[in-house]
Amino acid sequence: MVSDKIKYELEFVMKSSASLLYKYLATPGGLGEWFADNVNSRGEVFTFIWDGSEEQAKLITKKRDQFIKFKWLEDEDPDAYFEFRIEIDDITKDVALIITDFADEDEMEESKMLWESQVDQLHGLIGG
Repeated sequence: MVSDKIKYELEFVMKSSASLLYKYLATPGGLGEWFADNVNSRGEVFTFIWDGSEEQAKLITKKRDQFIKFKWLEDEDPDAYFEFRIEIDDITKDVALIITDFADEDEMEESKMLWESQVDQLHGLIGG
């Protein structure tokens, strides 16, 4: 099956330490404060709840304070995933959150706007 989805990246400067930011990206409690209404996890499967609807994602890989990568279980695209990556500028020490995701071409703008809205909530939580 050929993927129609397009990979894209968004970058946000975060006023936070990498370790604090990572807690918001990699724990059900942290994700539940900005990404979804509620998040539960059983082992590698995270359940994200929004307005009563649920979606499940499998934790694919992670490295503490650096990145975490998930795959939606219902996504039929074998290559699609979403990833949160933390990068620290060597000179300025600015912390950036890089989000990698996939969207259909006609949903790209909507998808990016949704991430921007979610990250605005995250900024509010960590004071950035």
